[in-house]
Amino acid sequence: MTKVKKEKNCVEEDTAGTEKSYEELIANINPIATPLASRKLSKKLYKCVKKASKVKNIRRGVKEVQKFINKGETGIVVFAGDTLPIDVYCHLPILCEDRNLPYAYVPSKVDLGSSAGSKRPTCVIMIKPHDDYKQAYDECLEDVSSLPKPI
Repeated sequence: MTKVKKEKNCVEEDTAGTEKSYEELIANINPIATPLASRKLSKKLYKCVKKASKVKNIRRGVKEVQKFINKGETGIVVFAGDTLPIDVYCHLPILCEDRNLPYAYVPSKVDLGSSAGSKRPTCVIMIKPHDDYKQAYDECLEDVSSLPKPI
């Protein structure tokens, strides 16, 4: 008896059709997700994260981001708006405000993780400045800094 290999093409077609629109993703965000990036800014942030991950210039995850914020590292902090429970990362926006770091929320942790080149969802990423993607970083920095801060 030999094992019969299942075709992976069928599985790939099913997962390709499950992408949600921006409006569907916004419906699932948590109450503290302010300032929320617009659709256009979210796309820019995902592209900047992708470029930064290619040169290994990102910090990924709550523990790592918190450690480097406390050490005084600078960059743009991107939070996923659909992370539950909120207690996992609700202390980080306060740290960002204390250190004058720009931050924004994007609607999906799955998209944030995949843009960083990971198969796992990620709830926090810090993008550090680098010469290879300076223009994209500066655009994102300007847009994120202009977002209204929460009260």
